[in-house]
Amino acid sequence: MKKSFFIGILCVFCAAFATLGQNNTDIPIKKAVNQSTLFGVGKMMMTDTYLSPLEYDGLSLSLMHERLNASSLLKDKLIFQQQFFLQVASTTNPIGNANSYYGNIDYQLNGFYPIVTTNSFRLLGGAGPHLSVGGIYNIRNSNNPAQLKTFVNLNASLLAFYKLNLFTFRWQMSSPLMGAFFSPEYGHSYYEIFVLGNNSGTIHFGSPANQRGIRNYITADYPVGKVTIRAGYLRNYYHTEVNKLITSISAHQFVIGLAFESISFGRQEVENSDWLKSVYSD
Repeated sequence: MKKSFFIGILCVFCAAFATLGQNNTDIPIKKAVNQSTLFGVGKMMMTDTYLSPLEYDGLSLSLMHERLNASSLLKDKLIFQQQFFLQVASTTNPIGNANSYYGNIDYQLNGFYPIVTTNSFRLLGGAGPHLSVGGIYNIRNSNNPAQLKTFVNLNASLLAFYKLNLFTFRWQMSSPLMGAFFSPEYGHSYYEIFVLGNNSGTIHFGSPANQRGIRNYITADYPVGKVTIRAGYLRNYYHTEVNKLITSISAHQFVIGLAFESISFGRQEVENSDWLKSVYSD
């Protein structure tokens, strides 16, 4: 009698655990979105022979916001990255009697697919579009004081993560493969280009032969409470050589900021949820 009783109890527990296990596997896994905002400060070296043959250097500041989120594409392995980048700089020529000011804003969208995956290390490769609009203003020039800097490129990128205890180290490098960029000829004024319509030869096909660039940075994450402190080194370099004009913009910066994980839900998911409510709801 006692033996039958214990066997019955054991069967009940086995059935309960099996049911719980089945319910856990039915719960969909939703990956968090990693977002960060970093402030950068460092030095910029800049040469633009349309404005001056001299190299200018000075203080450079930047602000970068990034968003990494998982995708359901390619068997849930594709990761999308968006980067918004704003950079300004104030530079001086070697003699110290003229200043040039630089500013640009750009946007990158990359799709990454895992190449190597271990318990502590991940290497991903990807590609995506890169759009940038900016310019240089030289206060010493009177006829042609400014130079427009804008391009649309297809970038190739590598992204790596390495976890060591509470630290997460990350490295990323992006470089243009092809695209299009703007550059006038020497002495070709912007009045001729935009007012008189003499804009022939200002849009160029970009390739490694006439356009080279790199965004290379390494950061370290350390969690503190509900946020993560992220700090590291950022290297930006862009070089074009066309119409007998050379442009070289190079910056080295220390970056620091905050990163955090969040979960995003669609409006339909919110409406169908018993525990999740929208701020638009009562």
